[in-house]
Parts: sequence; structure tokens; C-alpha cells
Amino acid sequence: MPDAFVFAGRCVASIIVVGATSWGALALWFKISERSAVAQLCVGLWSLAGLAIVASIWNGHFIVALGAFALFFSALAFWWFWVAPSNDRLWNDDVANQTTGTVTDNVLVVRNLRNFNWRSRADFDARWETRQYDLGRLRSLDMILSYWAGPAIAHTLVSFGFDDEDAGVVDHVVFTVEIRRQHGQLFSEIGGFFKMYELCIVAADERDALRVRTNVRGEDDYLYRVRMAPEQIRSLLLAYVDAANRLVHAPRFYNTITANCTTIIYQMVKRIVGHLPLSPRLLLSGYLPEYVHAIGGLDSRRPVSELRALGRFTQRARDADQSASFSADIRKGIPELA
Repeated sequence: MPDAFVFAGRCVASIIVVGATSWGALALWFKISERSAVAQLCVGLWSLAGLAIVASIWNGHFIVALGAFALFFSALAFWWFWVAPSNDRLWNDDVANQTTGTVTDNVLVVRNLRNFNWRSRADFDARWETRQYDLGRLRSLDMILSYWAGPAIAHTLVSFGFDDEDAGVVDHVVFTVEIRRQHGQLFSEIGGFFKMYELCIVAADERDALRVRTNVRGEDDYLYRVRMAPEQIRSLLLAYVDAANRLVHAPRFYNTITANCTTIIYQMVKRIVGHLPLSPRLLLSGYLPEYVHAIGGLDSRRPVSELRALGRFTQRARDADQSASFSADIRKGIPELA
């Protein structure tokens, strides 16, 4: 029996050390600088240390091995704790500026609103603007899902609509939670777990935020009209503004699970409406419409499959392209909420 306990203890300790070593190797790889010689050296030395500790566990040096493991991992955890996000880096042009907003006399002023004219991923006219919105004319909330990696993975954007009685149209401002990539930095889902990117909230013109995805990046986009009380729509808009303002003074890391384009929205909406059930569809964001429909946030007269078919605006966006009525064109055929 004692031998069985010793064997089990060694197995458990080895699993813990291998897991911690694997986590530490990924943290070093992504945070020091992926594919750099320094990162390779650090990962190699860390992995050798982990293997040596496992070997010591099985060679009868259990206590010494666990002590060494605790020392090494504590040093790594201390370094990891002090790795802080920053707003002072050489950013990609599309996230170079940070959106901020203020409200005075029921007028929202949005600064650094992105209104790029995209011709390709690398060819565009960069425009950052200041716009004003009368909160008394805030009328609608739309959820946009942009699919870029299969049916389960989509980027979530939210568009707020304002009546413009003088022009007889609805003006829209899109808020999108983005990773703030540096120049030349590639996207990695795994790297998103390891403090590889900062978080960025961008307010943008619809022609910019939606057209770049359908017409330039080749993504497949769907729009859903969201059912929320007017005061809740206003609260959500101001929550976006407040979150964007806070990021200017307190930068935050993006996280593939806990701080992404969908979970950030979930956290804001939950604070506004109260209890919201957790669901795997919050992580598999491509299925977010099913979740929102189930909690009563979409048109209950129609099944999700019909709303999805009506809301697919990919081709309408490509046809509209530079049209002055881009926002109205992409909504053709999408029924209003009753």
C-alpha cells in the first residue's frame, strides 16, 4: 500500500509539474517575443528545468524536486504578475487612436471615431473624427456577427441608431471590441491567453467597421435587431463610452476567453439588465444569436434560422460599397421589431 501511495503521489506531482511547465513555456514564448532567439532560449531552459524536476521526482528526490519546482514557478509567476499592459506601443493604424466620449446636456461627443476608407487591408485613407450624437434621438440597437473562421467563430459588433429628423435617415455608430495589435504583429488565439495583446474599444462609422469586413477581408456578416428598452440601450451605449474612457488611463490585456469581443458585451449588458444565464454560446460566439433569441433579445415572431437568412447582408454590403445610403442598403429586407 505505501508503494501505491508513493506511485500515485509521483504521478500527481509529475502531472502538475508538466502542466505548469507547459503553461510557463507558452507564457515565455508569446510574451518575450514569439519566434525570437531569446524566446527560444528561455523556453528551452524552462522546459529542461521542468523535465529535470520530473526526473528527480521519479529518482527518489521527491521533496527536493518539489522545492525546486516551487522556487522556479514562483519566480516565473512573480515575473508574470508584473507584466503590465501599455498604451505606449507602435500600433497598427486601425487601432492607433483610442476612442473617448463625454456627455454634456444630453449630447454625446465621441472623439477618435474611426472613419477609414478601405481599398485593401494595406491601402486606406485614415480618418479619425469627432462626432456628436443627441441621446434624445437614440432609437435602436443592432447586433452584427462577422464570421471569419467557420460557423462557431465570429466577431461581435454593436451598432446604435439615431434618428436624424432633418435628413430623414438614421445615423449609426458602431462599437467594436478589438485586439490592439502592434505593427507587424499577427493574431494568435493561443497568444490571446498569454497577455500578447492589449484590449481596444473602437467607435466607428458603419461604412468603415462593416464594409472592411465584408468587402475587404471577405468575411460573412449578419445583422440582428435587438429588443431592449430605450433606457437600457442608452445605458449600454454609455457603458461602451465609459469602458473606452477607462482604457485610456488603465490599459487592459485582451484575453481569448475572459476579455474578448463577446464577453465584454455580456458583462456590460449583465450590469444593466441583471441576471443573464451563462452559456457555451458566449464563448462560441458564432452561436450568439441563438443565445440572444433564447433570452428574448431578438424578434420572437421568427425562428433564428429565418432571422439569420434575413439578416445576412454580406452581398448587400458589397453591392452598396461607396453608396451614400450604405447603412440603409445593408438593412433592406430585415424586418423592424414589432
